Amino acid sequence: MQNLMEKLREATTYIRKQIGDVSLDAGLVLGSGLGDMAQEIKNPISIDYKNIPNFPVSTVPGHAGRLVIGELEGKNVLCMQGRFHFYEGWGMDQVVFPIQVMKLLDVKNLILTNAAGCINKNWKPGDLMIISDHLKLTTSENPMRGHNEDELGLRFFDMSRAYDPELRALAAKVARSQGLDIKEGVYMFFAGPSFETPAEIRAARILGADAAGMSTVPEVIAAAHCGLRTLGISCMTNMAAGILDQPLGHDEVLETGLKVKKSFSALIKGILREL
Repeated sequence: MQNLMEKLREATTYIRKQIGDVSLDAGLVLGSGLGDMAQEIKNPISIDYKNIPNFPVSTVPGHAGRLVIGELEGKNVLCMQGRFHFYEGWGMDQVVFPIQVMKLLDVKNLILTNAAGCINKNWKPGDLMIISDHLKLTTSENPMRGHNEDELGLRFFDMSRAYDPELRALAAKVARSQGLDIKEGVYMFFAGPSFETPAEIRAARILGADAAGMSTVPEVIAAAHCGLRTLGISCMTNMAAGILDQPLGHDEVLETGLKVKKSFSALIKGILREL
């Protein structure tokens, strides 16, 4: 049976054969309804996840399921059009496998995006939020549980700077220059696929969460483990459960993602220019 490093090297070797020895300035993970930005990448090389050894395959609407590698705002980027979620049935180790591949590809910076439910009652759908920290109460399910690969990172590792302060400051600066009223706050991870209950959202607010979602946090943990500088940005696609008297649905997530794609794309491109 292959160990993790063997699987990672097999995937990395396959990708390198497609893209050559180009130096990658940033890795982008585009969440639900936000994948269209990959279409702006110049001289793109697209690789379907299903063709990459040991890669999972996206099953969620709004996730195209491919890598797009090319140039964006003068930077060489590796873009994930769609990610993997714990609720799809993947193990946490599979969810974070692409992040570890990025480490082996020597990606310099990691930008994670997601669609999130808005817990902060002072905000509204369509707002963008720089993630300053996260809450994950599913403590038994950690992507780094089990054997530690010392080649990737330490057994016990710090999470106090998981969301890189310099990248957060850069994102805020770019947003201000674009006249964007960007927020900053805490993202809370829920396993899904059911949306959160109103009681869970009330509890999350008491704990200090501003947004809720079903992704990103496992990836951030893996990125912190292997030393990737990471920035997280959430798009508030709906008010979280119990705030409004209406049911939640994935269609609303995708619809709001489409509405904000212009400002979202401008923000990401501005950040890339300043890296």
